[in-house]
Amino acid sequence: MTDTDHRTTGTTDPDGADPTGAGAWAVLLPPGRYEAERLVHHDVLELTGLAEAALPRPGDRVAVLADEPPRLVALGRVGPAGGAGRAAPEDPEDPDSAPGPVELVVTYTRRAFDAPVPIDDLPLAGPVSALDEVTFRRLADRLGPPPRRRSWLVSLDLPIEAATPAEAVGLFWSYVQELGPRELPAFVSPAGDELAMQAFVLGEAANQDPEEDD
Repeated sequence: MTDTDHRTTGTTDPDGADPTGAGAWAVLLPPGRYEAERLVHHDVLELTGLAEAALPRPGDRVAVLADEPPRLVALGRVGPAGGAGRAAPEDPEDPDSAPGPVELVVTYTRRAFDAPVPIDDLPLAGPVSALDEVTFRRLADRLGPPPRRRSWLVSLDLPIEAATPAEAVGLFWSYVQELGPRELPAFVSPAGDELAMQAFVLGEAANQDPEEDD
């Protein structure tokens, strides 16, 4: 079984008052980016098109926000932007989409894309806004303690016609890459409790039994 404990779903970095004097910022996700970040786990957030904005420095803390309605979806720390020539795809789910220069890299320290916290009292000056210490701490506190981590079994079953097992595996990965989490149901259950299995599509539980729809 794959060990995913290194993934940054819970808090791995304290986000309270920083004795090093690191700044605090609010970063607003571009339109459509919230769904992409929610459906596919990423350890870092790479943003482009911020040349006109004042950018945080490496080590600064970040509250990541989604708009319409305003929600707090993650916390993170700013890392150095990618090296020369590095680019990020326009769509994180599509590696072949048009790239752009990476201008801001945020390593997630707490992800809450599946349980965002509404915020309606935070004025923003643009896609990147400086925050004072009290405001950042108030936002971070709204997330509460990170949920307890546990082991899950996740599977994806596709009936595939092929001449050989190797061809079937190749077709499997082609379908996974082409259809992705927006169309393919993934089945998940707590480890040791397969009877509790649920199907998920678009990040939400989805009934896959046509008889129950009748």
